[in-house]
Amino acid sequence: MAMNIASDGDDDEVISAINTTPLVDIMLVLFIIFLITSPVVLQTLKVKLPDEKNVVTVTKPENIVISIGKDGDIYWDMQLITDTDALFEKMKVAAVKKPQPEIHIRGDGDARYESVGRVIYTAQRASILKVGFITQAPPLNQ
Repeated sequence: MAMNIASDGDDDEVISAINTTPLVDIMLVLFIIFLITSPVVLQTLKVKLPDEKNVVTVTKPENIVISIGKDGDIYWDMQLITDTDALFEKMKVAAVKKPQPEIHIRGDGDARYESVGRVIYTAQRASILKVGFITQAPPLNQ
């Protein structure tokens, strides 16, 4: 009993085509995940944002303007203050006046937040009730 197996040689041929079925399956799964999660991500709480207003600052003679330079230098109405202790003493005197003056802070755009924070903290320690920031108005054509 002999068995004859014929071999053409065609079965050993290398298949050079790329099987894209796994790629399509992965992309389909990712697409379904994206469709399911995108409404959750895009859903936000509806709030009415405030409108931009440019209110002209009314400078009263009793208001105090504190300027903070780029290097952290503190100026009390154009007069250089050496440190926060001297600033605290000046604010303490201003805090007992009736009516209490407002403190307006003009900080340089390149000043560190730490310098502005020290002035605000000093005003809080001196019991100053009204502290405001003076900023430059944005250009009208934007």
